[in-house]
Amino acid sequence: MQWLASLGTAVVSPANPLKGTCVMHPGGDVTEGGETGMSGFTLIEADSMEAAQAMARDCPFLEIGGSLEISELIKMPKPSH
Repeated sequence: MQWLASLGTAVVSPANPLKGTCVMHPGGDVTEGGETGMSGFTLIEADSMEAAQAMARDCPFLEIGGSLEISELIKMPKPSH
């Protein structure tokens, strides 16, 4: 929690754990578990991918052998009515 607090207002949505992950395949088949092994996520706001990577470097999850995936969130256009 200290790491999250150190990010200040860059944290948009902290420490969202995931559970009960499944994968829906083309044709509708569903399998248990995820393909990436992701166990949770935190949304942060950063000016660039490099800035996000710099924030992630101090995450304590890395100290216990965990890994982090860093992705850019794409804003989807609003549907027109």
